[in-house]
Formats: sequence, structure tokens, C-alpha cells
Amino acid sequence: MDEEVVRERDARAYEAVHDAADFKELKRRYKNFVVPWTIAFMAWYLAYVACNNWARGFMDHRIGGSHINVALVFGLLQFVSTFVIAALYGRFANRKFDPLAHGLNAKYKRERRR
Repeated sequence: MDEEVVRERDARAYEAVHDAADFKELKRRYKNFVVPWTIAFMAWYLAYVACNNWARGFMDHRIGGSHINVALVFGLLQFVSTFVIAALYGRFANRKFDPLAHGLNAKYKRERRR
């Protein structure tokens, strides 16, 4: 098949998917999940960095008389929060993104065959 015809058919299929209401909904759902969680994580991370720089007395405070201090706990919680957000994203994507994405993929394949 002529390369120009293939490119034109692909472009038409992409446009059909891009113009679909499901695609707009998929982008809306994605943005509504990612933006708040990104802001929350960055605020949490910057608070950790700020405390390490300007609240040394608080971060040096030992917890329960052990050798574990607030800075260590906050640092470890950075990893925990990363994994929690990733798990939440995975669950949310499976429930809210995948059904729309599968439908859009089927639409794209149908449009390419036309």
C-alpha cells in the first residue's frame, strides 16, 4: 500500500479518536487524578526539605528515646507515600482509565481499517 495513503488513514484515525467524547473524558479523569496528587506529594516533599534546612531542632528530635529521629521517619515516609500514590494510581487507572482506553483503542483500529 502507498505510504501516503497509510499516513492519511492513520491521521484520520487519530483525529477520530482525538475528537471522541471518551478521549476528552479520559484526559479529564487523568488530570483530575494526577494534578492534585502531584501537588500533594510536592508539598509534602518540599515540607520535608524545608524542615531539614530550617527546623533542625524538630528534625533532630528523637522518637521514644531511641536512635530514630523525626528526620529519619519523614525520609522513610517519602518512600511510603511514593508507593501509596503509585498503588492508588494503578487502582484508579484500572477502574477509570482502562475501560475508556480500550474503547478508544477499538475505535482507532476500526478507523484504520476504513
